[in-house]
Amino acid sequence: MSKDKAILLRVQSPEGTRRIEISPAASATRLYETVHDAFDLNSYTFSLYKEKNKKNEIASSKSSTIRSFGLRHGDMIYLCPVEGTSLISNNTPSGEPVEEPVASTSASSGRTFIASRASSDVKEDDVDQLLYKTDGKVQRKRDDKLCRHNANSACVHCSPLEPYDEAYLKEHNIKHLSFHAYLRKLTSGVDRGKFLALEDIRCRIKEGCKDHPPWPKGICSKCQPNAITLNQQPYRHIDNVTFENKELVERFLNYWRVTGHQRIGFLYGNYEVHTDVPLGIKANVVAIYEPPQESSRDHIRVLPDDREELVEEIAQRLGLRRVGWIFTDLLADDVQKGTVKHTRHGDSHFLSAQECIMAGYFQNKHPNPCRYSQKGVFGSKFATVCVTGDKDNQIHMEGYQVSNQCMALVRDNCLLPTKDCSELGYVRESSDKQYVPDVYYKEKDSYGNEVSRLARPLPVEYLLLDVPASTPVTPHYTFNSDASKQPFPVENRFVDGHIQDFNALSQYLSQFSSIDFYNAIRDFHLLIYIANMDMLPMREYLAPLLDAIRDQDRDKVVEWSTSEQWATIEQLIAASSPPPSRPGSVASGSMPTSPGGASSGPKWTCPFCTFLNDQNVQNCEMCNLPRSSRAH
Repeated sequence: MSKDKAILLRVQSPEGTRRIEISPAASATRLYETVHDAFDLNSYTFSLYKEKNKKNEIASSKSSTIRSFGLRHGDMIYLCPVEGTSLISNNTPSGEPVEEPVASTSASSGRTFIASRASSDVKEDDVDQLLYKTDGKVQRKRDDKLCRHNANSACVHCSPLEPYDEAYLKEHNIKHLSFHAYLRKLTSGVDRGKFLALEDIRCRIKEGCKDHPPWPKGICSKCQPNAITLNQQPYRHIDNVTFENKELVERFLNYWRVTGHQRIGFLYGNYEVHTDVPLGIKANVVAIYEPPQESSRDHIRVLPDDREELVEEIAQRLGLRRVGWIFTDLLADDVQKGTVKHTRHGDSHFLSAQECIMAGYFQNKHPNPCRYSQKGVFGSKFATVCVTGDKDNQIHMEGYQVSNQCMALVRDNCLLPTKDCSELGYVRESSDKQYVPDVYYKEKDSYGNEVSRLARPLPVEYLLLDVPASTPVTPHYTFNSDASKQPFPVENRFVDGHIQDFNALSQYLSQFSSIDFYNAIRDFHLLIYIANMDMLPMREYLAPLLDAIRDQDRDKVVEWSTSEQWATIEQLIAASSPPPSRPGSVASGSMPTSPGGASSGPKWTCPFCTFLNDQNVQNCEMCNLPRSSRAH
């Protein structure tokens, strides 16, 4: 046999055995390419071994040849997927449900791999760019008992660990990899991530196929989505939700304490490095905005928000972004003790199917920019926080995200809640309007064997990721939180004492002296109200103030307070304030009326709200502004 004559090798894999022909002088890299083509894979996330027990690896190398590994004609080699991935063929069939679907997604999020380099055109978050530059390895100190070297050396007992080291994560009770640790794991192979491309799973028919009539009249394997096997996602995009002070949460909970009704809010803040988890990210929350909503003891319904664009504009100007949402599920247990019922636990549910769908909807609205995705986005950093009762009947917070698989099911309108069991979801069945792929999850039967179940119904625990939520030991205050002052009312609370109006603005500002304007104006809810005032167009004049608050520049904030626009507000407040009471004087702002409340004399029109007032009233009965003021 000539040295350059092709030899026949058998390749055994989880998908079966194939035969390949290759020259003994070919490189190991060429062997990987040949195997890839033979199995028609769209992934290079596999390794080749000479032995079935994963020993004697045939490492991909352009300098090493087939001959150098001692491979001969007729030898068997073994293909094994990289841990945490699965083999996905370009021509994987799908069809009727089977016990072990051949078209499963990866163990995390339906990741597929194609020959693609990381894109430099994606504008990633600042925290991601910072973590890419970080080594990420877990440093360890020299062990006096095990290390036998000097202080300048390292050994297996003290050398740095990779951020995805399983033993370290288990020892420190870290349940999920951080997303960047997960990326480091994927790019730690022979190809250093050269062929890494993160893609979300597809649950709908691919559009634009001309090989058949539109569904339901026809479908082909090219446009038909593969069956899906739900797996516990090993990583999470966010590793902690931190409320910078406890007053934030208390102010949010105040509505439930007053009304007994549940409440939803959006979390505003930013993303920072979380040092408690290798290459971790935390959402730092500095404000909670409460959108228009209807609620009761048992339900919440979010209403359309006309001010959403305004709120986003103000937040961005302040250097903030929407990082999550929060909702209450609180039922009083003992009013005297201040305890609440423990309703969410392992025997009931942690998040309901409807809440998982809501979380998936919000995560899809706030995708995570990622250089390794062809679409430029992958997953989401958007967090879900539920305020409920714990096992000690105390109020506490539970944080979550839903998996990328859940995001895809929600995005493609495949997931529904069930009527009777809040902990169960239901994957739609295909209809003449929509094709839905088969979705499976795995569980153990009574004999301990792992079997696949069709996700009708679906336990939502397969979709959930825990994210710790807490407040720090040392609080921080981006906005003013003076306990001695009555805070400005929160928006969209239509309860006595919680209404945002000009009178509330006047009462709030009256608590502060003129030299304390910096603290007075640093209130997220106040800034939103001022920007949305009907009587004066303040929105276009707020940019310098918001920039100064963002930069914590006290001098520029005070300088803005001398502007003509704010001076007008102060004049209106002064004119509407009641004068000091004197013996024998009447109630401030009005004159005596004729018997029975009947007015005397002509009417006057308020220059701000155009309400027609009686002649004997000095303050407008509608907006409470003084008669003598003039609109600017």
